[in-house]
Amino acid sequence: MRHRATLALATAALVLQGCAAAAIPIVAGGFVGRAKLQDRKSKRPDKRKTSAYRLVDMKELPRPTAAATAAATAGATAAATGGTVPGAMQYLYGSGEAAALDLQAYMALANYLVGLPADRSIGHDVPSVVIAPGSTLDAPRFVPCGSKPLAIVFDIDETAVLNLGYEADAARRGETFDSARWAEWERTGGGHVAVVPGLLDVIKVARITDITVIFNSNRSVAHAAETAAMLDRIGLGPVVHGDTLWLQGDAGGTGSGKDARRWAIAAKYCVVAMSGDQLGDFTDLFNASSMTPPARREAVGGRKVSLMWGRGWFMLPNPVYGTGLKGDFDTVFPPATRWTPNGVAK
Repeated sequence: MRHRATLALATAALVLQGCAAAAIPIVAGGFVGRAKLQDRKSKRPDKRKTSAYRLVDMKELPRPTAAATAAATAGATAAATGGTVPGAMQYLYGSGEAAALDLQAYMALANYLVGLPADRSIGHDVPSVVIAPGSTLDAPRFVPCGSKPLAIVFDIDETAVLNLGYEADAARRGETFDSARWAEWERTGGGHVAVVPGLLDVIKVARITDITVIFNSNRSVAHAAETAAMLDRIGLGPVVHGDTLWLQGDAGGTGSGKDARRWAIAAKYCVVAMSGDQLGDFTDLFNASSMTPPARREAVGGRKVSLMWGRGWFMLPNPVYGTGLKGDFDTVFPPATRWTPNGVAK
């Protein structure tokens, strides 16, 4: 069993060397789990004792797919017909900076995943990252893993796929979110998306090491077939609705909260990592109605929660829409921080 896990780790690293990653040795057993993170500061590994590999960097971006090319063409057409691209869209969908952040998060996630099966094979506990019912952000408890199979959970929109076709149409029209147009996009837009940079390599690592890939999205359950077909078309599938694909309306839920779906997933799987572009992709506790933008910002750096970032929770950028875009002038820029240049009227 131990040799099989080591072989899987080495294969996971080497399969990506040609286009995405270099491999370097790590300590015997492949351990990169959270339990040993504190020890790393005081105990440097003996580089001569190696039995596995981990991913460390991305050499080049994946080649664009036909879907990505079509979506980019749609964006160019929008600009040619007079559409103005908002700054947030320019950043998320067009900038190298956003792509670099995606790659940074996903290569860190790949590194995190590689050691987990080996950890379990040599008797180490593998930590769950799903906050259990009844927890608080100050005192989070996690759903126990036991011997359940390992899994990783991704959001879809702007985490797994970039909705270039929809956003190009919105930019051309100069409109904000429209629920009817979004529903039509879910039904018919599957050929006009692009995969978020770095994700395909994470998917390869997960599947080679027998970590199940699951998607938990606020897309509508009414469009489960279209969403599954889209994920399969761009290389992220296949998925099975109710097992590896969860949507708004599943698990008895009626709103945008994802905890009920997360708990249903965690009842069957040991969820070792989650990735999203909104805080609600990790726990609904961040979206409590009483939580102001400053309180939310402070909560992510809390004593317990701050330990999760990069150690099971992996956040991607999204300045275009979502729960992060809140706060009036005084909330975002507290009066105590105001500054005016000398000689310039307030």
